[in-house]
Formats: sequence, structure tokens, C-alpha cells
Amino acid sequence: MTMDNLPESEKAYLVGVELTGENALDIEESLKELAMLAETAGARVAGISLQKRSRPDAATFIGRGKVEEIKAAIQDLQANLVICDRELSPAQLRNLENSLDVKVIDRTQLILDIFARRARTREGKLQVELAQLNYILPRLTGIGIQLSRLGGGIGTRGPGETKLEVDRRKIRKRIADLRHEIDQVKRHRNLLRSGRKKVPFPLVALVGYTNAGKSTLLNTLTGADVLVEDKLFATLDPTTRRVVLPDNQTILLTDTVGFIGNLPHHLVAAFRATLEEVIEADLLLHVADICHPNIEAQVKSVEKVLESLEAIAKPTLMVYNKMDRRDRECRHNLPADREAVFISAKTGENINELLKKIAVILSGGKIIKTFFVPYDKSSILPLIHENARILSQKHLADGVEVHVEIQQLWAARIAAKMRQGDGSQVSQKLIRD
Repeated sequence: MTMDNLPESEKAYLVGVELTGENALDIEESLKELAMLAETAGARVAGISLQKRSRPDAATFIGRGKVEEIKAAIQDLQANLVICDRELSPAQLRNLENSLDVKVIDRTQLILDIFARRARTREGKLQVELAQLNYILPRLTGIGIQLSRLGGGIGTRGPGETKLEVDRRKIRKRIADLRHEIDQVKRHRNLLRSGRKKVPFPLVALVGYTNAGKSTLLNTLTGADVLVEDKLFATLDPTTRRVVLPDNQTILLTDTVGFIGNLPHHLVAAFRATLEEVIEADLLLHVADICHPNIEAQVKSVEKVLESLEAIAKPTLMVYNKMDRRDRECRHNLPADREAVFISAKTGENINELLKKIAVILSGGKIIKTFFVPYDKSSILPLIHENARILSQKHLADGVEVHVEIQQLWAARIAAKMRQGDGSQVSQKLIRD
């Protein structure tokens, strides 16, 4: 398949491999997604080639005959970039570039390039650079990268070191520096998080496959002005806003980076600081595109990342989005095996139902607790009265004892607030079951 009259820019030729036992439809969807990624990165797709194999060729990813076929195709199409739909080894990358005589990248490198373009905050840029360097390090011999911008000068070259060894040493040093900077960012985020807990609002995180409509939903619920585009990874950096639920409870709603199938492990590791918003959340809203033909695979991809973050067991509400397109574009059956809300973030359809559902989930799990509030912490009493049903209250010599019915979430948050800055023995009796 080809596209004629493409502008003189980067023309990409996509290459996929369908291995024995794999689902042909999944591979086809993966190639379609690769085409969207290429267009998001600014390339135009000139052609696509798919080869069926029992396993990838160790030297060239695809068979040698296929290499010659693709070489002829990219010459006819005047393509100047080949993108492979799987991660290539350093040897495969080097051999393909030598054989095809054009730049060759893989799916991981393409996603890294998009992330580098999309990152806006210092934290996002640090995490992207870390992921890129972790990807580059084992591939230096394959891509011959020049790294003089990373540092160097007098005193950096050891006796007898080759340029390759110097480059590797520079990358390792830069990786160590980046990890240190990201640790500092992580500590800063922890301070912000502890500050939020002083005025404890439940944290709800939006998660989902990229382009599922998370940013549109955040804008609809909060009136935020987050960038919304019909592109993969339109937004990268997290955004947090307040939302007031129908029961007058205030929550913090956070939009997170979109996930994708075969998300490079470099990115999951590098973006762990950002994704800690998911780890710390009290509730996850898993947003899925109801009109996507491969919706179940997308849902599973998101769950796989949540599992790697050890967040798969968190309370989660499925939110099937883009219901405004169901009549003209959605031809498959709606999922029926999950408790979910079906909405259109674009038109506002069922948004009130979603807010009510969030309120019900966050108000569940009520328990009976007795709080002991010392008089020097009496400012906490209004917080208890606002978020609990008072069963009894006694004024004692050194504080107030309040017997309440309260959500487990709020019990934990109020206890944490009372313990802040209190190392005395009084703190040991702040809560009694």
C-alpha cells in the first residue's frame, strides 16, 4: 500500500512481523497504531510491509529476501526512514541501516521521539532524556551517535580511551546525574503530596490508553485548558484540578500520561515519578475509547502497566468514552462484563452520572472510629464534623473524644493530619477502634 504525491519531508516506510501463533488482527491494529505514531512525530507514511515468520531474523529482523524487497520499495517511493514495529537489537539496527542505506528506527525510538517533542515541564524533559539515554547506551555502535554536547573537554578522556568508550562513559555519568535530579523532583512531589494531605481531599487519577479522551474529560469536569488533539500522546505532563462532586465532596482529579501497547520499559521506569500519582490515588478512572475496534486489547495494555506499577488492585471505575460517535462509528457490541459508566466527554453525555458514581465509590467503606483530638489540635474538629457522622462527643481534661461513623479513606487522612509534627506520647492515642 502506498501514498502518492507526499511532500518532501520525512517519508516513513513501516515494517511489521507477524509471528507464528500471533493474532493477525492484533498485528494489523499495531501497524495502524504505528502509522498514527509516525504521523504524530511529523512523518508521512509512504508504505507498509508485513512479513509472516516463525521468529524475527537475528541479524536483520526480517528475512534477507524481504530486506531486498523493502530496499526496492523505499527507492521507488523515495522514502528516507524505515520504522519497525518491534524493538530492534543493536545488531539488527546496524545491519538494516547498512542494507537499506536509510535511517532505521524501531517503535521504542519513535515513542521516545514523540515524548521528547511533547514534554513541557522540567520533570517531563528529565524523564524523557533518561529514557532516551537508557535506550541509546547499548546501541552506540549501531547508530554512531555524537555526544559531545553531554560534556567533555580537557580531563574527560582517559589514556588510551576510544571515542566509543568516552561516549559510553559520558552517557553513564549523565544517566546518574538525571537519576539524581529526578530523585530531587520526586522529593519535591512528595512534599506537594504531603501538603495536599494537610487539607485532605481524595485523589482520583485518570488512566487509560493514549487518545482515549482523558484530557477532554479533565477539561469537561474542571474547566481546565489542557491541550486536546486527535493524536497519540497529545499531552504528556500531569495536570491536577479540583472537582466538587454532587454530594459536595471535593476531590483532586489528575490527568496522567496515556499508555500504549508494548509501552517501552524504559518509559515506564523513567516516568515512575510522574506515575506515582497513579500509585497514590484513592480511585482510578480507567478511560477507554468505546469506538475503538481493539478496545479490549487496549484495556488489557493499560491493566498490564498498572500491574507493573503495583496499582492493579486499586479501586477502579471503567469509563467508556466517545459515546457521541457510537451511531456512526461504533459497530461492535458494548462491553457488558464490567461495572462501568458510558459517557461522552466531548458532549457532556452522562457526566453527572459519572460524578455520582465517583461520589458513591468514595463514600463507601464506612467504619466506626473514636478520635481523640488534643486541644492544641482542635482545628481538626471541623474536618471531622464535615466528613463524618458524629455518634457521641466528650470533652476530657486534655482533649475531645469523638465517636463517629466515617469512611476508611477519611479516617486514615484525618489520622495522618493529627500525627503530623507530633512525636509525643499523646499521638499514640489519637485514634481508638
